[in-house]
Amino acid sequence: MRRGVPDPLLEREQEVAAARRAIDDLCHGIESGAGRLGGVLLCSGSAGMGKTALLTRVRGIAAAREGCTVLFARGSEQQRNVPFHAVRQLLQPVLAARSEAERRELFGDWYDIAGPAAGLLAPPPGLRADPQGVRDGLDWVFTQLSQIHSPLLLVVDDLHWCDLESAVWLSAFQVRVPELPILMVLAYRPDDLPRDDPYQRLTAGQRTADSVALRPLSPKGVAGLVRATLGAAAEDAFSRECWHVTGGNPYESVELLAKVRQRDIAPTADNAELLRDLGAEVRGAGLTDRLEKLGPATVHFAWAAAVLGTDIPAALVANVAALGPADAAQAADRLRETRVLSGGSVLEFVHPLIATAVYRAIPPATRTAMHGVAAQAVLDAGLGVSAAARHLLEVHPDGDDALVELLRAAAKEHLAVGAPDAARRCLERALAEPPLEAERAAVQYELGCATLLTRPAITVNHLRAALATQGLDPALRENATMRLAQALGHLDRLDDAAEVLAAEAARTPAGPARTRLQAAHFLWSALRAEGHDWAERSRQLADLAVPLRGRDVGARVLQVLRGWDLTLRGEPALEARALVEQSLDSGRLPRELGWTNTDWGFEIPTMVGMTFTYTDRLDLAEELFSDAVREFEVAGWSGSHLGFAYFLLGLVRFRGGRLAEAEDFLRSSLRLADRLGPGVPLQWDTVGVLIDTLLARGKPDEALDLATEYRFGPPYPSALLLPDAPTLHGKLLLAHGRRAEAAAELTAVGARLDSRGWRNTVWSPWRSLLALAVAEEDPERARRLARQAVRDAEHFGTATAVGQALRLGAAVAESVDEAEAMLELAVGRLGRSPCAYEYALALVDHGSALRRVGRAAEAADQLRQGVELANQCGAEEVAARAAAELSAAGLRPRGLYVVGSDTLTDRERRAAELSVRGVPAERIAVELGTGVGIVNRLLAAVHRKLGTGSEGLPAALGRPSDAALDPDLGFAAGPDLGPASDPASDPASDD
Repeated sequence: MRRGVPDPLLEREQEVAAARRAIDDLCHGIESGAGRLGGVLLCSGSAGMGKTALLTRVRGIAAAREGCTVLFARGSEQQRNVPFHAVRQLLQPVLAARSEAERRELFGDWYDIAGPAAGLLAPPPGLRADPQGVRDGLDWVFTQLSQIHSPLLLVVDDLHWCDLESAVWLSAFQVRVPELPILMVLAYRPDDLPRDDPYQRLTAGQRTADSVALRPLSPKGVAGLVRATLGAAAEDAFSRECWHVTGGNPYESVELLAKVRQRDIAPTADNAELLRDLGAEVRGAGLTDRLEKLGPATVHFAWAAAVLGTDIPAALVANVAALGPADAAQAADRLRETRVLSGGSVLEFVHPLIATAVYRAIPPATRTAMHGVAAQAVLDAGLGVSAAARHLLEVHPDGDDALVELLRAAAKEHLAVGAPDAARRCLERALAEPPLEAERAAVQYELGCATLLTRPAITVNHLRAALATQGLDPALRENATMRLAQALGHLDRLDDAAEVLAAEAARTPAGPARTRLQAAHFLWSALRAEGHDWAERSRQLADLAVPLRGRDVGARVLQVLRGWDLTLRGEPALEARALVEQSLDSGRLPRELGWTNTDWGFEIPTMVGMTFTYTDRLDLAEELFSDAVREFEVAGWSGSHLGFAYFLLGLVRFRGGRLAEAEDFLRSSLRLADRLGPGVPLQWDTVGVLIDTLLARGKPDEALDLATEYRFGPPYPSALLLPDAPTLHGKLLLAHGRRAEAAAELTAVGARLDSRGWRNTVWSPWRSLLALAVAEEDPERARRLARQAVRDAEHFGTATAVGQALRLGAAVAESVDEAEAMLELAVGRLGRSPCAYEYALALVDHGSALRRVGRAAEAADQLRQGVELANQCGAEEVAARAAAELSAAGLRPRGLYVVGSDTLTDRERRAAELSVRGVPAERIAVELGTGVGIVNRLLAAVHRKLGTGSEGLPAALGRPSDAALDPDLGFAAGPDLGPASDPASDPASDD
């Protein structure tokens, strides 16, 4: 070791070895193709323990490995309020080396979403980015980088000062690191680490083998440092005193010895007593005293640098310190000589401890004033209001209207990059200024909007305060009330949300604003599971919705709410669907009710789609829910919003009998729901439908395990769940033969739903399921329940509702002949339904009944159709049951066929076109040269493939719904409709 150049990593051999092993493991994992690739290395230690020196060595080891890329960031005490500061430091080297086109290619579809957070572009005006979407975009970018620059090291020093937004992203991305060629190295001071969740999650593995804790140097280590710095002649007594003065702190030891050399003090026992005074100079007040000896200009330059933080432009420091170029250059030189600053045009403090000491030495009043000057200097330099905001937060309140406007502008920019907590800090500070009385309510409203998703309880307080302001602008009052209701809803205070809206509607004059508030009142009322006079609520809703003919947003919302209310009540489906369709523009959601419109949220378009789902227009529902996925992805809303869209698509695929696709969407939804924590409504909804899907696929044990894992059962949430969770739980109990428990659950369901007048037998087939549960003990009660279910279904009127009720009712019929007759009707109805799984069940049940009454040939035909359709749906248990029935009859299934979900054969299309023109099945059979039974099968395939019942068939085929039958229709004029070119694709083809 050369004299005067001490090794900064004395007694750090184990820590360096651990880092080297981590890098070797990363590189070896990549070379060997191991399943586990990356990892996390945590470096902890108190201030001055040498964390930065260790990270420097780690970066050097990695850089020496061929192809290894190192990205580095450092937290800053002064810039911890700058959102995504650490993320931008990590990305800066790789982004600076790329052209605009290459950056866009790297970010892909996430460019407009995560690009603003990365500092690549200004967000569009008025945008409010979803924080989860921004984090998902950053996940994508760093995953891409890990493939392009493999292996990749992400090194973050001073994690305890890292900005919150970067820490939240790091903590989420840390989970994925083992799957990627990435080593994440984090250094922090345990005593200074914030108690916030992201910081604690990041360091939760501190007791694992991938962590090192830096300790003070031993007396022997300090003695080695003394001799390396001052020469081998240094006396032991001098070295021991050096250790006592510094406590073995590596930073203080190095600085103390630098002072000794600077003053040319001989390292002898006689001079050991001088070390205590010298030691005081390297920390706290001693450092301040040393600075003051350099002159006022140098002191002010150091103060300005401390106020500005890290990566400090020297010109900006001079501006804040009010120094001319010559004086600034001289001050910078002096601070370099005294080991306070380093760098050239961009300056940096030699050690964070120095930066902290200098900053805290600034007199409070001076420090506040310098932050104000720094804010203006940042703005003048064109760095933007977001960069200036962290300085404005430190300025004393003084009723400065301009400062309030700057902070409000900064809050908008923070929201646009996905940093609501940063926006909240700005608006809280603006409120403390305080703003003019006329602007105060607006600031409180903006503050409430900023905290809506992250801190709804605080939102409630701010919005109530805004609404209490006298002379509040009516438009702002209306919007504040809407937001207040949303915040209360997020706190599961649905009653309070409804009451707030009802009170505001009562005091608002008649007009669009009042209609909007009334609509919102009914919306939040509709989401409550309890506490209604449901009949009165339905009557009031009808009184409001029926006379409306306007196209304003409030009227449209009331039409949707009325349509959904009729759907739940099991009123005629055509009436419910017509109301919902009135709210649309040429079949599309109006802009005011779009999926990403923040005024109403996604509840209203959800009700539109759910009405379509339960009225046999799965085609329209799927189109609507697919739009939701696209809009959420484009907007970067990849958290609960996207999870809910996946849930809706899973539900509509389940209803359509595409069970494997449904399970895939629902599991994706559940993964996103799990991020939000246990018990959220999305988790309940998704688990319920996933249980139903698993039961349909013949996996009852897996369904029960899922219910156990997520505690799916009583007590249930207060919010309305889609579909009815207690009904699904009763169905699960029934599937496992727990009839008594199922009967108790379903009886309670019936009492609850009957009290509301909700009789939709598809949304909750509780009567039919209860009939199955009690059939053995009380067959007469079971038949009464089944008959009532059929009557309710016929009143609702969809093919799915009637067919399902008939099929389930057949299971408790008094005789085999009665059961067969009911199943024949069920097959006929479900053949006109888009619900393929229900149709498959009816075919198999009917085939089984036909076999029992000795009609083997007809049974074989139904069972063969059933087994093929069940296999298409992915209903393994149903297919196995049908195959077993065929085997019992001495028959075997035909070869399976594959049907495209969106294509019709020529025969299917021709049959459908004739049907919508009013041609009866008998004449269609003549036209096609086949039997009536084959025609019915062709039409059943059409309904399944197009996802619609009879009413929606004209629109699905692109024909007017009122097309009349041409009395002169010439059958011979049609195309040659002989056997289809691909008989295997025709579900009605002969054996």
